[in-house]
Amino acid sequence: MDQRAELTEFLRSRRARLKPGDVGLPDLGRYRRVPGLRREELALLAGVSVAYYTRLEQGNGRNVSVEVLDAIARALRLTDAERDHLVHLARPSAKKRKRAPGLRPQTVRPAVRHLLDAMDGVPALVLGQRLDILAWNRLARALLGDFEAMEPQERNMARLVFLAPESRGLYADWEAKATEVVSVLRMYAGCSPDDPRLASLVGDLSVRSDEFRRMWAAHTVQEKGHGTKVLRHPVAGEMTLAYETLRLPDDHDQAVVTYAAEPGSPSAEALRLLAHWGVGAVDAADTAEPSVSGGDSRHRR
Repeated sequence: MDQRAELTEFLRSRRARLKPGDVGLPDLGRYRRVPGLRREELALLAGVSVAYYTRLEQGNGRNVSVEVLDAIARALRLTDAERDHLVHLARPSAKKRKRAPGLRPQTVRPAVRHLLDAMDGVPALVLGQRLDILAWNRLARALLGDFEAMEPQERNMARLVFLAPESRGLYADWEAKATEVVSVLRMYAGCSPDDPRLASLVGDLSVRSDEFRRMWAAHTVQEKGHGTKVLRHPVAGEMTLAYETLRLPDDHDQAVVTYAAEPGSPSAEALRLLAHWGVGAVDAADTAEPSVSGGDSRHRR
């Protein structure tokens, strides 16, 4: 991806979402010709010259200091994730540019696969670069989709959310889930702008999904973190589940994502019933269609 263009569009989109009144400046109303703040106003708030900020917004981040970027981030009211994204875009590290992002194999350690298997009663999966789904346990497969039956290239959370029709019914707030997925991909793009597989993924989704194209153009950014999701499973019904994202210490491109219900709640009972149903359904599927890909944590590569 074009790093300079990404920096330009990101800064413009963040500037456009602020109104003068949001930052204590007079609003000239109908006399304003641009949405949001002017470059001059933002430069004033950040304590830099207009020419300096203009060069930065035009994609020229050479020699810009972290202190200046922090000042611009404060002026733009950026979140921590957005501030980090700005730094990645303006000051791409030489180390990351040298490592051929996205080309090294994504290998899940056996111990992590054993951990997934041991998490009986808790849906858990491993997400890698570009939100690729690398491993999962039985209950995650029963809850979120039959990953084992998918082609390896289709095992990607963004592809499932935007291209799989069943995801529309699974997530009660599909729009929020889709926005989260796009925002996480944006964060990854800032860290790995030269990843050819990410460029291919974004291009394919942009062609096949109008909604993805609209959300990608909004330049929202966030880390995959924690929160609550309401899922409407075709077998277990509606469940409210808390999810956590646990980064692996030896590979920050991989994370274990878990889902849990409040103990004693109807969601916990629904999840327990799904676990019983899932064992039979998964075993039947495995008997009918033996695995050859080895994606499940019970099938080793």
